[in-house]
Amino acid sequence: MTKDDQQGTPQTDAAETTGTEQENLKFTRQRGKTVDAEGTELDSSPETDNMAEDAEEAGFPGMDENMFAQVQEMMGKLERVDELEKENADLRGRLGRLAADFESYRTRMGQDVAAAQGQGVAKAAEQLMPVYDDLDRAVTMGSGDPAKLIPGVQAVQNRVLNTFAALGLEATGKEGEAFDPQWHEALQVVDGDADDVIVQVYQVGFRMGDRLVRPARVVVSRKG
Repeated sequence: MTKDDQQGTPQTDAAETTGTEQENLKFTRQRGKTVDAEGTELDSSPETDNMAEDAEEAGFPGMDENMFAQVQEMMGKLERVDELEKENADLRGRLGRLAADFESYRTRMGQDVAAAQGQGVAKAAEQLMPVYDDLDRAVTMGSGDPAKLIPGVQAVQNRVLNTFAALGLEATGKEGEAFDPQWHEALQVVDGDADDVIVQVYQVGFRMGDRLVRPARVVVSRKG
């Protein structure tokens, strides 16, 4: 074998290797454009190119696309945090105003209730003033003639009952009336001709509609 033959073999292998690399090469960059092995220009990803340009324009040179996307996402979250803080401040302001309005309303209601109670007491006292006048006259007349004291006191008693009636109060608990635990309180039970009949009244009771003001304290009969 000659020296030229020995040198020709590696030259042929180099040529074949170069051809194989060219066949395996799919893409290459030429003057900033993406081309294939035959030289045909391919479209590059506009999003990737734009993101890189945005990173350059935003003042982040050398930042890759993923990092820039993370920065954009973080900035979006920060903007959302600012919006939420503004909404929270607005809600706190509204809540404070509502609390102040409620406190003012409660104060006014307390004042109105106190005023209504005062008016009620004044009205009741005004109704009882004539009773005091009758009682004063009965005592004056009875001091001179004791026999006139009882009729005067009875007149005062009737005047008191009429005043209570004007205020919406109704007397309950009379002798011969059926015993009702809703309105009456039995202090004693004695033998009698019928069950649950009031035979004696220690203290008259009063009610206002369906509401008990004071129970009548009575003695009740029970068949032996």
